[in-house]
Amino acid sequence: MAHDDINTLILKTEEWILPELESIFEKYECEDITVKAALYSLFAGGKRLRPMMMRLTSEMLGLPSEIDNDVKYFAATLEMLHTYSLIHDDLPALDNDELRRGKPTCHMEYGEGIAVLAGDLLLNKAMERLFSICEKEPGYIFASSAMAENAGIKGMLGGQSMDIDSEDKEISVDQLIQLQRKKTGAFIEAALVTPYYLFRKMTREESRRDKIAIRLNSLSFHIGLAFQIKDDILDVTSNCEILGKSTGKDARDSKATFVTLMGLELAERTLEAEIAEIKAYFAEFAEEGFDTTDFMTLTDYLYNRDR
Repeated sequence: MAHDDINTLILKTEEWILPELESIFEKYECEDITVKAALYSLFAGGKRLRPMMMRLTSEMLGLPSEIDNDVKYFAATLEMLHTYSLIHDDLPALDNDELRRGKPTCHMEYGEGIAVLAGDLLLNKAMERLFSICEKEPGYIFASSAMAENAGIKGMLGGQSMDIDSEDKEISVDQLIQLQRKKTGAFIEAALVTPYYLFRKMTREESRRDKIAIRLNSLSFHIGLAFQIKDDILDVTSNCEILGKSTGKDARDSKATFVTLMGLELAERTLEAEIAEIKAYFAEFAEEGFDTTDFMTLTDYLYNRDR
């Protein structure tokens, strides 16, 4: 069976998710300036890695095609949450970035007030979608609740809070790992576990006992950590023309990163160890008969990427 390279995986994911993203707002709503700003960021490019992980998890586990539309629905909702976090992260009060994915950030294009509202809109609309699908399928309540938690103080928002609070302070590598487990890892966790939660119509208590759910959660921690270490490395080794966003801003803002705490050489070795750990998880899935080839392609990309 032929498998795809990373560019094909990105293209297939975009084709898969695009109709769902385009259906989020009604046509009449798109005349509103805040909706326009939200859509500007939602369609500003990017590799759609979190929707890709949802799609690949569904395919790896061989989940039935009947739930594909629901996986796609949750994937678009997660992409909305991720985009909201980027809009707010770029604001002058937080990271103060003027460039995202090679384009002016939302607040540079629409002003700070509308950018705040655009992020709020995507967050609120995502919550509306999670409630709405639970009305149709009550078995999705835990999947929706878990995704909401991954966006909140237990997840991305909590990581952002720790990140801001740690500026100009000395923190340990262990503290940084916990920070990034929330800030970066929470949405990756949602990407990996949600398709399985949907398939099993799983409850919270069941998720704590289910071996595959536990393994997917553990795997997501290592993928999130590898992703963030690579980001920190690129912040000092790449440039804005390649990355499509500002570089050197971690040092500018006196933020603790894996490079500033470990040094570049140790950060690179730690990244290699995390990639090896991720591949070991996928080897375990492969031994049980699951097709992990496309996920291995993604893993190699995460290690070798230059943006």
